[in-house]
Formats: sequence, structure tokens, C-alpha cells
Amino acid sequence: MENRIKKILTQLGSDLCGIANIERFKDAPKGSHPTDIYKHCKSVIVFAKCMPKGLAYVSPRLTYVKATDMNVDELDHISYLAAVEIEKLGGVAVPIPSDSPYEYNPLNMEGRGLLSMRHAALLAGIGSMGKNSLIINRKYGNMINIGAVLTNLDLVSDPLAEKICIEGCHLCIDSCPQKALNEQSVTQKLCREYTYSKNDKDFLVCHCNTCRIICPKALGE
Repeated sequence: MENRIKKILTQLGSDLCGIANIERFKDAPKGSHPTDIYKHCKSVIVFAKCMPKGLAYVSPRLTYVKATDMNVDELDHISYLAAVEIEKLGGVAVPIPSDSPYEYNPLNMEGRGLLSMRHAALLAGIGSMGKNSLIINRKYGNMINIGAVLTNLDLVSDPLAEKICIEGCHLCIDSCPQKALNEQSVTQKLCREYTYSKNDKDFLVCHCNTCRIICPKALGE
């Protein structure tokens, strides 16, 4: 069953796919557990699409926002179609938004999705966590975006990924213009108020993706 599901995700266009049985989420905080979304969830199917490496070589102001929007739209499309196909196998499946919509606190500018995609990816063996709070995959580096589908199928977890983030490296932390990173998480308010704005045409623009592209493992190994 695990292989059949992964084949579905691959055929739909995902570059990576891993599975985390619900047992792996035992330490998830209240409100962030998959069963808080779907009470009969027994497994989380996590997948990812890579972004073009060329984005690491140009200003992020216009290119990065557009490419990211396109990538997460594809993830949402894949998660919906995958859920339909998984249910044809006899399970129940819930597609989870890759990015928006999400709950947002305007006071601290903090967004919180239904599910922490990076932690789900970590538990499904997609990659390891970087000090910039991004998942690093051995093949694609941190140039990926992540999607997920919840299911009541009791699936076997994939092996966890080996740690890829370089021990003792602090390039992302030292290079952050807002000092928003602390090795464990990112202070979203500090990051958002510097990184995003709108131009005179009211288009969203991005001024910084330094923590992503400065990583020595950004483009994989």
C-alpha cells in the first residue's frame, strides 16, 4: 500500500514522498497534532516539490515570490488529487493546504498552518532540520516546498533522514539582517516586517531569502 501511494504522488508530480505513522507525532503540541484536524488519522503522507536552483542566483524581489506561489499551488493541486486517488484504494484522505489559508496573529505577525509541514516532513524522512528552520533534503537541499495528506490507513513509517545541516555552521544565523533565527526557530515578526512588502502596483515583493540560499546545503549534495 505504501508503494502504491508513493507511485500516485510521483505520477501527480511530486519530487519526494515519505510517510509518517501517527505514532511519530506523539510529542506534537496540542492543536498541532494530525488528529486535531482529522480524529481518525493514522498516517501522514508528506510530499515535496523542488524549486528551480536558478532562484538562488538572482534577486528574490520578484522571482522568488512568483515561483513560490506557483510551487505551493501545485502542491495543493497534488494533495487534492492524491486524496481522491487514495480514497479509491479504500481509505479516507484529507488534503492539507501547503501554505495559505492559515491562522494569523497580526500583533506578532505569526502565521500558523493546520499542520507544521516542516515537522511532518522531518517525521516522514523527507530531510533533516536546518538551523534556518528549513527542511534540508540530500538531493534537493532546502529548495523545496512541502504538502501533506492525512489518511485513516495504518501505514508503515519511512526511515528518518540522516542529519544534513553542518555541525558548527552558523552562516544562516549570522547573516540574518534581522537576527530572527536562534537555531531552533524563526521569530516571524522580525522576518516578515523586513522580508515582505508591496510595490506601487500593490504586488507582493520579497526583499530577503538569505537564510535559504546562504546555506552550504541549499542546493543539495
